[in-house]
Amino acid sequence: MTSLLSSSAVRERTTPDQPEPGRRRRPVLLLAVVSGLLAATLTLVLAALLTLLGWYLSDAGAHGEPRDALAVAAGAWLVAHGSGVEVSGVPVTLVPLGLTLLACWSTWRSGRRLGESLWGHGPDVHRLADGERDWTVPVAVTGFAAGYTAVASVVGRAVGDDFPSAGGPVLLWVLALSLLVAAPAVAIGSGRAAVWASALSPVVRHGAATARSAVLLQLGVAALLLVAALLLDLGAAANMVEQLGTSPGESVLLVLVTLALVPNAVLCAGAFLAGPGFAVGGATVVSPGVVVLGPLPMLPLLAALPEQGTPVAWPTLVLLVPAAVAAAAAVRVQRRRPTLRWDHGALRGCGGGIVAGLVLTLLTSLAGGAAGPGRMRFVGPFTSEVLVHLITAMGVGGLVGGLAITWWQRHTSVPADAEELEGH
Repeated sequence: MTSLLSSSAVRERTTPDQPEPGRRRRPVLLLAVVSGLLAATLTLVLAALLTLLGWYLSDAGAHGEPRDALAVAAGAWLVAHGSGVEVSGVPVTLVPLGLTLLACWSTWRSGRRLGESLWGHGPDVHRLADGERDWTVPVAVTGFAAGYTAVASVVGRAVGDDFPSAGGPVLLWVLALSLLVAAPAVAIGSGRAAVWASALSPVVRHGAATARSAVLLQLGVAALLLVAALLLDLGAAANMVEQLGTSPGESVLLVLVTLALVPNAVLCAGAFLAGPGFAVGGATVVSPGVVVLGPLPMLPLLAALPEQGTPVAWPTLVLLVPAAVAAAAAVRVQRRRPTLRWDHGALRGCGGGIVAGLVLTLLTSLAGGAAGPGRMRFVGPFTSEVLVHLITAMGVGGLVGGLAITWWQRHTSVPADAEELEGH
């Protein structure tokens, strides 16, 4: 009887729908490699289409051939992955984050679909209870990174003469995309993220929600600041385009280039709101306290820069924005997930604010680089100062917001027994 029960249990645990791990990892790895190939190829195809459009609009295709435009597209794809480029012997390391966002979108989309196709893979409940580890997500992310790296290697070899230093930086960016974008996407799509999150402390989960809300709010405020500054100086932007003397087709191409740099401008606006600001060339600074500018390139996006001088009316108010954003995020999250414990409210708000400051600083560090020769080798936010200001302001703001909403909920909550009496 015991042997019959044992064999029955084995048959229950090993059904046709749940193959053994050795048989399962091969299709998981294959699917992951294909997903990585597709994610990288999709971005490359989009870059090729945009480049062909720009080539045709610039002079109706009168100069050069389509393969030249495709070579430029491959170079733009590498630049979007941090390779940098040399123009007349001058290194240009500024990454157009608009193209990088396309790569992130393609990676997230492919990762989610990969995760959804793998939700039934991995050990079942019985094998997990026996101590078996679930390697589905790590194997999938490894395969995804391998597929993406294969495309990067092919593109790098195709245009390697013009991008001699593309190898290392591109591989680092591919690794970052795989770990920071593809891995969460696969975990969410496969359902593992929900399982792992349920094992975390509620304070950690709610603090992470606060950090996410604070990051999105801060980026939204920075984008609004950029749009408002452009609208105020829209005439200056139009004058720049007029002075360039571009044709209608070339104007469209200029708009595409500007859109590729908009995320960089948003992150610079965020650095401005943080206090330290950013540089647009050597010996320049754009911050709430002081604005020092020099000769600037004819880029319409630069019309959003403030006038030369020292603003004195509102710099203090600007410096309060990150703290207010963190406080608002803490209040917003805790209204949906209330708590009456002072320590939980403080940890949610303060911890979420500090994590948000770290994430925003990491994003801000991607916005700068060398944009040309001479003084234009120094363009972008002052990252180290931004780190100190954001962590301090958002940590304190989140703490104040968390304690304030906790106090409000403690004074407005209705005891359970009172609710029962009201129900009767």
